[in-house]
Amino acid sequence: MLAREQTLSFEDTVNIQFTSGTTGYPKGVTLTHHGILNNALYVGEALECTPEDRLAINVPLYHTIGMVLGNLVALQYGSTMVYPAGSYEPKATLEAVTKEKCTAFYGVPTMFTAALKELDNSSPGQYDMSSLRTGLIAGSVCPAPLMQACFDRMNMHGLCIMYGMTELSPVATLMGPDDPFEKRISTIGRVAPMAELKIIDEQGTIVPVGEKGEICVRGYLVMKGYWDDEEKTAEAVDDAGWMHSGDLGEIDEDGFVQIVGRVKDMIIRGGENISPKEIEEVLGAHSLVRDV
Repeated sequence: MLAREQTLSFEDTVNIQFTSGTTGYPKGVTLTHHGILNNALYVGEALECTPEDRLAINVPLYHTIGMVLGNLVALQYGSTMVYPAGSYEPKATLEAVTKEKCTAFYGVPTMFTAALKELDNSSPGQYDMSSLRTGLIAGSVCPAPLMQACFDRMNMHGLCIMYGMTELSPVATLMGPDDPFEKRISTIGRVAPMAELKIIDEQGTIVPVGEKGEICVRGYLVMKGYWDDEEKTAEAVDDAGWMHSGDLGEIDEDGFVQIVGRVKDMIIRGGENISPKEIEEVLGAHSLVRDV
């Protein structure tokens, strides 16, 4: 066993996750021991996980959210893993939270929307959300009204928004438990520990604070590359090791990052740049609109 260990390195590839992102055919993202174990460590720290926590893991285990933020966080902090169903079912999840006294709820925004809808249609006392204290929303941009509803109706006052991508092991920015409320419902947090983040213009120059540009990330969390695809790897990760996300964002004076859209998704009308996210936020705030 010792001889085998001596042939291994923390920088070795340990996992290949397939992702399509927003471009074409699936690509195999090669992730390292160093990347996924440290990412899980920092995420668990942000969630203040302990052996007393019980995590309702609703996301697939073949995604980095389930595999790293779910399984590996629980293993590193000694928390209990609760799998409500073979695939996401809002009713099964709320039943599991009630029965198992889950303290955390994992999901992407649409999962939380579906859970809130199930609560709307439930009878009084059918579900008990009082054991919940935290959780994470990741995978896509979370509208502020949805975040507020999770606070108010699911008792998840420690809920953290996290941002990243499979290529980043996967979390690049996250909330801390003591971050201001207004930041928690309007941003994706600050850059994760031991990572670097910059926002650049089309010429590759770092933009001033408060200006929009592409989010780039560098550090231990960046993938080794796309499996057997040097061309796509070179398009995504530059010679200096910066992963180009394709997401548009801006950063404020306190280091909090906000997503404003995708580089290729910007709508141009009448010479003005219009972010789809801004339109979604307005529609989502209307009382007669459930989801956008």
